[in-house]
Amino acid sequence: MTGTPTGTASGSPLRVGLVGYGLAGSVFHAPLIAATEGLVLDTVVTSNPERQQQARAEFPDVRLAASPDELFARAGELDLVVVASPNKTHVPLATTALEAGLPVVVDKPVAGSAAEARALAALAEERGLLLSVFQNRRWDNDFLTLRKLLDEGQLGDVLRFESRFERWRPEPKGGWRESGDPAEIGGLLYDLGSHVVDQALVLFGPAASVYAETDVRRPGAETDDDTFIALTHASGVRSHLYVSATTAQLGPRFRVLGSTAGYVKHGLDPQEAALREGRRPGPGWGVEPESLWGRVGAGESPVTGGGRPEPTLPGDYPAYYAAVAKALLEGAPNPVTAREAAAALDVLEAARRSAREKVTVTL
Repeated sequence: MTGTPTGTASGSPLRVGLVGYGLAGSVFHAPLIAATEGLVLDTVVTSNPERQQQARAEFPDVRLAASPDELFARAGELDLVVVASPNKTHVPLATTALEAGLPVVVDKPVAGSAAEARALAALAEERGLLLSVFQNRRWDNDFLTLRKLLDEGQLGDVLRFESRFERWRPEPKGGWRESGDPAEIGGLLYDLGSHVVDQALVLFGPAASVYAETDVRRPGAETDDDTFIALTHASGVRSHLYVSATTAQLGPRFRVLGSTAGYVKHGLDPQEAALREGRRPGPGWGVEPESLWGRVGAGESPVTGGGRPEPTLPGDYPAYYAAVAKALLEGAPNPVTAREAAAALDVLEAARRSAREKVTVTL
């Protein structure tokens, strides 16, 4: 259920209010919203004068609001609210938007707990409004390629899925994402962990048990910066997930081991780097060079030429907002539900408990 967006009355695009213009808002959401047919970036909410200037430079027709209250005061002029502000604000802002009768997209993690995510989902269902979570890495090039391989049965039965989202950042950058205050919902477990857990659940189904190790490695760091999560899925697949800011030598992004073949893929999807550099979706978007393609094979390391190159499908972040627009305008399915996000938060909460108590947690 999506409600009835007012922007559709005359066939005009849906008017989007974007709360937050930091990394998430300016690099990911604003460019993707602007590139989506059926959506228009109407208002950006930020109290920072430099970010206001940046938003106006990028989108000359955009309206500016200094606070969410200012935005919600004219809720009737909007058709969708996107929450791209710090994690601790996700639940209160999404709640306010839903209570104002507005569909909502929320950046991940949608909430600090699975219970909060399910309460939000229930509110959206009660109001008949769309509540979608921006799990953009379901549209990464390597993830789309792996889904294709699995759909075609090219690996046989998957036995183990290894996924790494690793960085080399020996000095903490500071800011709320690296804050040790639990209220900020910072740390890699909830940041990058939200991505790798979501991908594992989409690929291999619900987790039956969770084991995790979380560490604070860097001098001056306040929260986890090196984390490992092991999932046993109800399907029998084992997922080994690594997120780290302290990896001096990066491992493969994916290493997927099946009963007949494996798939190994190095390197990150190019879309984030392209967006950071100011490039925008268009012809050739999300395509990576052949030199970065992964390999499929058995019995030999891909480093020594084992297996065959597997063409990487283009990454497609624009598909997320295209699906949101279609859900609102045509009643199509929600691309990422809050209940799916809650299932991932169940895993993250179990991982936090596992690491703290040094136990395997059964879900």
